[in-house]
Amino acid sequence: MTTEIELKFIATPQAAATLAETLAAWPHQHEAARELTNIYYETDDNQLRRWDMGLRIRGVDKRYEMTLKAAGQTLGGLHQRPEYNVDITAPQLDIARLPAEIWPQGTDIATLQQRLQPLFSTHFRRETWTVEAGNSTIEIAFDQGSVAAGELSEPLCEVELELKQGTPADLLRLAQTLAAGGGLRPGSLSKAARGYQLAQGDALRPVRALPLLKVTPKATVEQGMIAALSAALDHWQYHEEVWLRGNPAARHAVLEALETLRQAFSLFGALVPRKANSELRQKLTRLEELLQDDAISAETLCFSATSVEAQMALTCWLAEAQWQPWIDSKNQIKLQGSYKRFCDIMLSRVAADLRETFTDVKLVSEFQDKATRLQRQLLAVCLLAAAYPAEEVCQWMAGWQELQLAIREKQQHGLIQLATMAMRQPPFWLSSGVRR
Repeated sequence: MTTEIELKFIATPQAAATLAETLAAWPHQHEAARELTNIYYETDDNQLRRWDMGLRIRGVDKRYEMTLKAAGQTLGGLHQRPEYNVDITAPQLDIARLPAEIWPQGTDIATLQQRLQPLFSTHFRRETWTVEAGNSTIEIAFDQGSVAAGELSEPLCEVELELKQGTPADLLRLAQTLAAGGGLRPGSLSKAARGYQLAQGDALRPVRALPLLKVTPKATVEQGMIAALSAALDHWQYHEEVWLRGNPAARHAVLEALETLRQAFSLFGALVPRKANSELRQKLTRLEELLQDDAISAETLCFSATSVEAQMALTCWLAEAQWQPWIDSKNQIKLQGSYKRFCDIMLSRVAADLRETFTDVKLVSEFQDKATRLQRQLLAVCLLAAAYPAEEVCQWMAGWQELQLAIREKQQHGLIQLATMAMRQPPFWLSSGVRR
């Protein structure tokens, strides 16, 4: 097994054409373009997808390789996944040759083999450069071709950086330099994800509400912070893709993702000083200002230097833990404390702020003035909800969301009653160890 660490960019044809010239500045070895074909396999009920696995056979120059990618992490286009590769003599699937321990306990491998069928394929030309950057060796691949499922297909034009030896920091630095040339944007959507979308009919991707945060049991405050910012980044990149694919409503979800990042920085501001992320927040603010222009197109915004630099800066900030040099010993201890306890405290503050905001509000115009504050606090609740039963969180949020909808629709009556009902809801979190 190897752990694949790579960063993916979606490229415009213009950017791809100048890639070789850009890479000439580094010591490198070049390999001419080759034709690659990949066939991806799945069961009729998408069992591998549910396990967060991808299985393919790759053919190149009459040589074949079977690859299984297991569950991993994706952060702003930076992918880290366990990968298992087996050389095979013919393009025939044989999963018994993969390590038995990679499958969930109780998996009948022979039965699974019988259920697997080709689902989609990718066909592309790959040109590669092996670059020495810093103390690392990084392979850069330019892929141009298509992904197809049945009669549906879509073009591929990607640049992938894979760390062969060295540190992720060097990979990120090189990626930032390439992105500065324009025509590239971080891509969290893999070739396999595109193939699954086509296999399911390529329906228009929906706009999604910000999900409740998920963290591991007994997570630390620092782990919760990373999870919160990563969730906001995922929300951003998902809706950027949706917007680019023709759903204009996704633009507002991108704005919501940026607002979620703002709320996350605010939630952890007592532990991570503003100077630790001031430059990053400035980049995000400049992007928000661009998004205020209703006339800006998805293509213009998503490939703009402002957007790409902000995404890359956030990815680097998270991947390299760039806050650490700014943390004193006292706050270092707090960052390693219980995220659950942190959420108890912060949720109590959110509820207190909402009560203070809506107590004694009478006029419709006053409710309209409070809409932005309500939106921000509900986003904060989503980021603080990981340690609690989801149904309890959703039930508590429902009262406030009903008020939010009424304000958004500019209802003239019933707002006071909705605010009163929301404020009377019992908390779902613990305060000082006792549920109130």
